Amino acid sequence: MSHQSLIDKQLALTQLKGVGPKLAQQFSDWGIHDLVNLLFHLPFRYEDRTRITPIAMMRPQQTYVAQGFVRSSQILFGKRRSLSVRIQDQSGSLGLRFYHFTASQKKQFDEGAEIRCYGEARRGASGLEIYHPEYQLVANDEEELEQTLTPVYPATEGISQSRLRSMISQALELLAADTFQLRELLPASWLQEWQLPSLTQALQYLHQPPTEANLEQLEAGQHPCQRRLILEELLAHQLSMHRARLKVKQENAAQIQFMGPSQQKVIDSLPFTPTDAQKRVVEEIQFDLNQPHPMLRLVQGDVGSGKTLVAALAAAPMVDEGYQVAIMAPTEILAEQHLVNFSAWFEPLFAQQGHKIAWLTGKVKGKAREKVLAQIASGEAKLIIGTHALFQAEVEFDQLALAIIDEQHRFGVHQRLALRGKGKELAPHQLIMTATPIPRTLAMSAYADLDVSIIDELPKGRIPINTLVVSNQRRNEIIHRIDEVCQGGTQAYWVCTLIEESETLQCQAAEVTAQQLADALPKLRIGLIHGRMKAQEKADIMQRFKNHELDLLVATTVIEVGVDVPNSNLIIIENPERLGLAQLHQLRGRVGRGNQQSHCVLLYQAPLGDVSKQRLGVMRESNDGFYIAEQDLLIRGPGELLGSRQTGLQQLSVADLERDSHLLPQVKIMAEQLIGQHPQHVDAIIKRWMGNAEQFAQA
Repeated sequence: MSHQSLIDKQLALTQLKGVGPKLAQQFSDWGIHDLVNLLFHLPFRYEDRTRITPIAMMRPQQTYVAQGFVRSSQILFGKRRSLSVRIQDQSGSLGLRFYHFTASQKKQFDEGAEIRCYGEARRGASGLEIYHPEYQLVANDEEELEQTLTPVYPATEGISQSRLRSMISQALELLAADTFQLRELLPASWLQEWQLPSLTQALQYLHQPPTEANLEQLEAGQHPCQRRLILEELLAHQLSMHRARLKVKQENAAQIQFMGPSQQKVIDSLPFTPTDAQKRVVEEIQFDLNQPHPMLRLVQGDVGSGKTLVAALAAAPMVDEGYQVAIMAPTEILAEQHLVNFSAWFEPLFAQQGHKIAWLTGKVKGKAREKVLAQIASGEAKLIIGTHALFQAEVEFDQLALAIIDEQHRFGVHQRLALRGKGKELAPHQLIMTATPIPRTLAMSAYADLDVSIIDELPKGRIPINTLVVSNQRRNEIIHRIDEVCQGGTQAYWVCTLIEESETLQCQAAEVTAQQLADALPKLRIGLIHGRMKAQEKADIMQRFKNHELDLLVATTVIEVGVDVPNSNLIIIENPERLGLAQLHQLRGRVGRGNQQSHCVLLYQAPLGDVSKQRLGVMRESNDGFYIAEQDLLIRGPGELLGSRQTGLQQLSVADLERDSHLLPQVKIMAEQLIGQHPQHVDAIIKRWMGNAEQFAQA
């Protein structure tokens, strides 16, 4: 059988009754191009319309099918014009209320007409009411009820549930009549071993579950028919990432045979010895750089574990060989931090060699920008540090051989592709760093195309940070504690957070807090830093704090990844309940960098909800970023950890990484077996689930 014959036969939506070119185009804009796509558009919940409930048995906030005779029908003129209908069965009466109605609708509710309706019962002024019920006139007693549970689909504007149900019902009939086929792409032995239904059986069941179906199991995503589709979808993503990796491994990259003098000079300039974990990860990178194909390596390391040094030791041999290295960070403050570190390590070396370090962000404009672009294009700039501005089309590299991407989860995959395309005849090696530890199960799916290194050791002499969870009612005690700490010669941070996304409001809150603290602590030198300040202003304030010209630094969350100030040993985080665990852990990592006991105070606003209590409890009990990440995954799900723009992950249609992460080890084995034993199925599975999105899946 050819690979092509395994691809699902595509039948146009216009084959269905009532679907013309205009409606088909509307569906196409929505990502549904043919009958196969339509059948994979699954319900997200179900309604039971298989039985009529006597009106007297109905309860508020529940949905029901009711049937009765119209007793009255009138238009009411209150704040809004509405049509009020009252129907009655043998047990009681029920109000129906319509705010949008036509004259012909009004006529349908003649006294004595029999009506069957469906909707959510609510308490009204005169007993229970249903607002805007779905309804039909009952012509005779033979009018049949629904025979299956009623699916509710993710819908789009202008396409009603009834239209979707009718189209999917027709598509299922065409499938049953063999007008088109869905190929079974999982080996029969797998279906038998894991007791899974066929693809056709699973789709038929999920679109039209029988009345005896277990609703709880369906809504939890645990029905065997759902598991059948979830496994196949996760398998498509795994195969796609495997293919992306193979494709990259076929490209040519700069091959570094030896590690050169600059690396040793950087190590000699350090006031400490690298940890064993740092040395091990550098060796893993060196092995990759000695291969003729691009490195794809993710370095995970907890806050303060020394990832930046590892990146510098990877960059050094590249520069020695005359190649360029790009270091990209998601925010300007983090990019500035890299600039400070890399300049300290490399400028003494570059002075002798005539090389430059270039700095490029969106704010570098005019003549200054032209100059930087010229240095990058000529190869004079060997280290290029910046934000996503490095992706822009006008940025031309001379010989880019290594791209170091910090906090990859904050970048879209399109951007990672764009940077890879900057390498001309050689594809750049990629080193991706994150201080957001990713749980093992999630990493298996999110970063299946990458080799993973973990810096699992903190520099010697680090003392774990003591975390306290304190109510805002004790704010004055905390302010008094800051006074004691700073008068004693150490420094402190105060971090302001706001639930609003607005940067302006966050900055205003920080300004107000800084003023209040200045009034309460007249003896202290207080600085303020927030996102609306110019880069130079922020750098100056941070430098003054580092030089101990300031005692207390008030900041918004821009301080999340900032400079290393070993003399600061107290951080207060206001409203910690509004932040994710990963972000709280990052913020807490601003202290605990010296050789004295540090404290983190989570100053919450009472009362706390159960989830917030649980999350702050995790922070109090652990300093381990990997444990915290596992808990974050359990409490919040994967979106926070991987970033909402992680293309290929957030586009899952039936699978849910949080709910289904336990299936990932099985999926990994399935992918290996399928590639080894049924390679002809790989294309078809990827095409079925990912269509054209595959090129962006972890490229």
